[in-house]
Amino acid sequence: MNEVLCNAIEQIVSASNVLKNEPMSRHTTFRSGGPASLFIRPENKDQLVEVMALIRKLGTDFFVLGNGSNLLVSDEGFDGVVISLSNLNDISLKGDHTILAEAGALNSQIAAFARDNELKNFEFAAGIPGTIGGAMIMNAGAYGGEMKLVTKSVTVLSPEGEIMVLDNDSMEFGYRSSAIKGRGYIVISVLLSLKKGKKETIIQNMQELAAKRREKQPLEFPSAGSTFKRPEGYFAGKLIEDAGLRGFSVGGAAVSEKHCGFVINKDNATSAQIYELISEVKRRVYENSGVKLEPEVIMLGKF
Repeated sequence: MNEVLCNAIEQIVSASNVLKNEPMSRHTTFRSGGPASLFIRPENKDQLVEVMALIRKLGTDFFVLGNGSNLLVSDEGFDGVVISLSNLNDISLKGDHTILAEAGALNSQIAAFARDNELKNFEFAAGIPGTIGGAMIMNAGAYGGEMKLVTKSVTVLSPEGEIMVLDNDSMEFGYRSSAIKGRGYIVISVLLSLKKGKKETIIQNMQELAAKRREKQPLEFPSAGSTFKRPEGYFAGKLIEDAGLRGFSVGGAAVSEKHCGFVINKDNATSAQIYELISEVKRRVYENSGVKLEPEVIMLGKF
């Protein structure tokens, strides 16, 4: 990694938050992946803006990281800068029904905050293993809820370094998509518009959804959640099962026997094995049903 860039970044971010050759297996829920040449944790919004201006000025490859819950990093790693938003994690009330959450706040933390303040309609997100910033990018959802239904506005940093506020319509939410990724925006914070509810009812809803997840999802293994997008008119898990792939494995990577829509790191799988498994599942499902599965998982590095 360019020493000029390292030195310049250390003038912005404290040295303890600038790591060289940081293993990405520590920062993804797949628990695999090689090192990032430079791993940076800006301590606040101003540092993020300054770091991004520098990186873009120098033309350095970069990736903005939330919780790493939808990410597969190559075993070779990433020859660029990973910007972690883990320090941007503040959650606060803005009015009776509105929560302001910074991009690095975990969905589970926001759900707990909403519960404690007797605000409902965010229970669906309690078990989504990512940050609110990542949830905005893909309009994350579960059990009939999705971010589109609870988002009032999103504050983003544009590629030109401008801080912008996008309302719900401007976010262009779709199925596992939004305006963020295609336009190169970086989420800084989110305003969530919820409704008053009874704490006991909110707790009950969260407990019921958690029980469903434990029953149907392989939470005991590292994974990136649902590996594939739902094809129109089909369910990915059913297509994978119908192709005879329940439990199918490549090295330490496997299709979950509990839920075929999940690829899991069953036994110290490498990213190459996980990638090979995903590719083979796509091939066999297409061969069996004529349906092309599209991964939800982001691939970073060379595969």
